[in-house]
Amino acid sequence: MKTSDLFVKALENEGVKYIFGIPGEENLDFLDSLRKSSIELILTRHEQAAGFMAANYGRLTGEPGVCLSTLGPGATNFVTAAAYAQLGGMPMIMLGGQKPIRKSKQGRFQIVDVVSLMAPVTKYSRQVVDGNNLPSMVREAFRITMDERPGAAYIELPEDIAEEEVSAAVFDVVGHRRPNADDQSIDAAVKMIKAAKLPLLLIGAGANRKRTSESLKEFIDQTGIYFFNTQMGKGVVDERHERFIGTAALSDHDYLHCAIERADLIINVGHDVIEKPPFIMEKNGKHVIHINFDAASVDDVYFPQLNVVGDISSTISSLTNKLGKLDQDFSFFQRVRDDVDSHVTKYFKDERFPVLPQALVSVLRDHLEAEDIVTLDNGVYKIWFARNYECYAPNTLLLDNALATMGAGLPSAMAAKLLNPDRKVVSVNGDGGFLMNSQELETAVRMDLDLVVIILTDNAYGMIKWKQEGVGFENFGLDFNNPDFVQYANSFGATGHKAESYENFVEILGTALNGKGVHVIDLPIDYSLNHHILNVLLKESACIV
Repeated sequence: MKTSDLFVKALENEGVKYIFGIPGEENLDFLDSLRKSSIELILTRHEQAAGFMAANYGRLTGEPGVCLSTLGPGATNFVTAAAYAQLGGMPMIMLGGQKPIRKSKQGRFQIVDVVSLMAPVTKYSRQVVDGNNLPSMVREAFRITMDERPGAAYIELPEDIAEEEVSAAVFDVVGHRRPNADDQSIDAAVKMIKAAKLPLLLIGAGANRKRTSESLKEFIDQTGIYFFNTQMGKGVVDERHERFIGTAALSDHDYLHCAIERADLIINVGHDVIEKPPFIMEKNGKHVIHINFDAASVDDVYFPQLNVVGDISSTISSLTNKLGKLDQDFSFFQRVRDDVDSHVTKYFKDERFPVLPQALVSVLRDHLEAEDIVTLDNGVYKIWFARNYECYAPNTLLLDNALATMGAGLPSAMAAKLLNPDRKVVSVNGDGGFLMNSQELETAVRMDLDLVVIILTDNAYGMIKWKQEGVGFENFGLDFNNPDFVQYANSFGATGHKAESYENFVEILGTALNGKGVHVIDLPIDYSLNHHILNVLLKESACIV
């Protein structure tokens, strides 16, 4: 058989169901092999969007999403998605094409050293130079991308290698168990927790595993400890829990930081320095226990005193068994919890128009069930969702707080809906980020997805405008014009809506959530309180609870 046939068989052997992407002439052998496969090709309109879809497939399943491009500009369009997956801890494998490597008559046309280009933003980047080696490369790429910390891989298949005859066979898929933390480090953690006056639990993105979620819930119930989470740790434990304080959407000055500042010990489960820090450590300050699959990377803002390295779920279960009920007085944390709740819900029922982001959060939470999914692009509204949107289950608010790229919101929603056809999925985007991959509306319509896309229109790059105002600079260089989003959506075969009032938006949202097909809602947003609340009030607030 041809190398391309063997490649597809190796992917089938790994359980691949979908490949997202755009083939080119260098992929034609692979494409013909794929035509006879059980794997479904989902043709996108841009390689970056294909990469975002594959990364979110990995995020939601724990198994690598796979995407495909041709050489040169097709492969370079993968770079942002590779960094997105690598920094976000999402397993993803990119497949690329290349000109013949043994003999070519096209000189350097379109040729870029993509393997070297991908090396800094992947865990594994290789070119296939002998088709018989391909099965081991595929097996190794899948293993590496799923190993902690998960990330991206790139495999390049040149044209001439793709068509050559090979005799190799696929490798068996072998699973493995993560090692448990040693007893000595567990006992040291128990000693530190019992000695602390006010220990506090932090839940980060690395804890977003089913077994870990269950173990953490048991740990919190058993010990009575209070907890908060990072943006990418939202929903790991149901945020309706009576011991939940809030989400650290900012690094300091927010109301829940009163609890962080008072705590003398932070038990950090699954957070690392790649995600924007939820708090900043100081020399001779509070102690931190780092519980994760691997040891902490020491940083100026993060230098834990104890590493407990191993399977997180096993570590938490061991701590639960050894600690029992904690006897510290946590009444201060309860007062902080009540204070945080009074602030984050303040504008939930404000019906002004254009709509406040806090009110949008409240409307969506009221309209969605516990398992329904909201995906966010990147913008200032992400802070409001992180602070104010209560998650009841893991992976029900998909946001990126690692690379924090724009343009990923719509593709991530498409992947979420593909994998969860019975759940409602809403994609929330700024008008800046939406237009970076808005062409994927055609893909979503062609995929026959039932999807709601909300575009928050303020005709500006709102996040940077907020930062610009916060440092005292004049407003400059961030305003733009938008198309008619209703006509734009309709031109792709979606259904466009424009909200004219708060009540009208609520009505449109209900219709869209219960309708078929892709619905796009143009929603004017009011960011006028951003500076006052996030830059002024928070910095002036004092921990008086």
